[in-house]
Amino acid sequence: MATEGQSEYESVLCVKPDVNVYRIPPRASNRAIRAADWKLDAPDWTGRMRVTARGKVAYVKLEDKISGELFAQAPIEEYPGITVETVSDSSRYFVLRIQDESGRSAFIGIGFNDRCDAFDFNVAIQDHFKWVKQEDEFSKQAQAPDLTPKLDLGFKEGQTITLNIGQSKKKDRSRPQSSGGFGLLPPPPGGKLAPPPSSRSTNHNTQPSAGVSDTGCLLNLDSSNSNSVAPSTTTTASSDLWGDFDSVSSK
Repeated sequence: MATEGQSEYESVLCVKPDVNVYRIPPRASNRAIRAADWKLDAPDWTGRMRVTARGKVAYVKLEDKISGELFAQAPIEEYPGITVETVSDSSRYFVLRIQDESGRSAFIGIGFNDRCDAFDFNVAIQDHFKWVKQEDEFSKQAQAPDLTPKLDLGFKEGQTITLNIGQSKKKDRSRPQSSGGFGLLPPPPGGKLAPPPSSRSTNHNTQPSAGVSDTGCLLNLDSSNSNSVAPSTTTTASSDLWGDFDSVSSK
């Protein structure tokens, strides 16, 4: 709803540079108004039209194109109404009730050369009074008491609620796998790998060092078993050496 300060402010709704004014014959009762009855080829006045609004009232002002002097104006307090009426045979022509400062009124015909100008003029007035209707509805709602029941969401006396807050479960992280799809074996407990057993049997038994892990001892079992016949080989070799010594001394 417009306040008193806002009602004094005049806003411009539409401006059209070319409009024609016609004198129209007296209106016959029960007969639609036709623009064909006017002298359309000889307008009585040509100028500029401005549609303004001050509060809830709209004004159609006919002004001189050059000087801007007011020729006539039509205050519109409701629409549709008798202040602005359409004709039955064209969408470019309207009947306008103009009024002077003393309150005297008269009916004239106005027309536009372009159909789009006539459309803009009609829409500007319609939009203004749509706004007026909405403002009236808002003011009625503000003045009317609110009889709708209000929803009470508060706690009653002694009322309690219980909240069960569960602990979030940790997601198991899967161990990354190699591109071949096989998991990697963990390293031995000792942190060192024993060398692989030799394919050739040695004449001497090797003792694992103190730093070799249990896994290294297990890997050397085969080589230890293969060296179990080493004493006989050593004995044969030593007897051959003494035999050669005897043969040389006998010579």
